[in-house]
Amino acid sequence: MTPATGPGHATRQVGLAQLSLLETAPPDLVLVAAEAGFDFIGARVRPVTPAERPYDLQPGSPMLAETLANVRSTGVRVLDIEFLLMDGQDDRGSGGLHGQRDAWLRMFEAGHALGARTMTVAGADPEPGRFAENLARMAEDGRAFGITPTLEPISYQRINSLPAAAQAARAAGAEVVVDTLHFRRFGGTLQELAAVAGLVPMLQLCDAPAERPGDREGLVHESRAARLAPGEGGLGLAEIVAALPATLPVSVEAPSPHDVERLGALGWARRLRRAAEAVLAEASALAEARPSHPAPAAPNGAPA
Repeated sequence: MTPATGPGHATRQVGLAQLSLLETAPPDLVLVAAEAGFDFIGARVRPVTPAERPYDLQPGSPMLAETLANVRSTGVRVLDIEFLLMDGQDDRGSGGLHGQRDAWLRMFEAGHALGARTMTVAGADPEPGRFAENLARMAEDGRAFGITPTLEPISYQRINSLPAAAQAARAAGAEVVVDTLHFRRFGGTLQELAAVAGLVPMLQLCDAPAERPGDREGLVHESRAARLAPGEGGLGLAEIVAALPATLPVSVEAPSPHDVERLGALGWARRLRRAAEAVLAEASALAEARPSHPAPAAPNGAPA
C-alpha cells in the first residue's frame, strides 16, 4: 500500500467504505481493500434498510473471527463502523428517551472487537431535545469502548448542515464526519468546513454530477446507489480536500451497483483507489500553491 502524500510529504491513510461494496462481506472487503491498495476499511455492523444483507460482527461470531484474521494477515485495519439513523425509535418502532441504546451498545461491542475508533450516525429525530440527550448518552457510552460517535450531516435528514452537526456534536462530546456528496448537496461552504475542521476525524470522498437531484427521493437514490468515482463528476473535490488537514484520513464511499456488476468488486475498488489518488494529488498541489501569508497591503490599505 502506498500512502497518499500532501504538503511537506505528510502521509494520509486512504480507506474503502463498506457502502462502496455493500454486498461484499467485511472479511472479503478487507482482502479486496488490501489488493486494491487501501489502508483501512469501514465496516457495516448494522444494516440501514431491511433489504440489506446483515453482517454479524458481534463478539464470538465466525464472521468477526474471519475479519480479524484477514486484518492481521493484510495489515488493513477497521477504522470506523456504521450506521445508526438516530430517529428516536427503537427496533420495535417505539420511542422513548433512550429507545436506541440497545442498538448502539451492540454496535460499540462489535466496533471495539474490530478495533474501530469512530461510529457514524445521522440525525433524523423530530424531537431535538431527545436527539441531544441520546447523542450525549451515546458519546458517554462510547468512551468505555474507545469509540467516538461521528455525526454525519446528510442532505435529506434533519441534521443537514455543518453548523447544525457541529453544534450538536460539541454539546454531546461527539465528532463530525464530512461526506463530499452531502457537503455539496446541502450547500456547505469552505468557511463552514474550516470552522469545524478540528471536529472532523475523517472525510468521505466521492463524486457526482454538479446538478442537485430535484427531490428527496432523488437525493436518497443518488446517495445510496448512484455516486461516481472521485474526480469523475462536478463536485470540485480538490478544494474540499485541501481545506482540511493534509494527514486527515479519507474513506472512499462511492456506491455504484452498475459499476460493481460491470467491473467486479476488485475492479471497482482499484478504480476508486486510482481515482482517489488523483484527487488527493490535485488537492496537495492546490494547498501548496496557496500563499502561506496574506499579501502585503499598500499604504492606503489596498492589496499591494
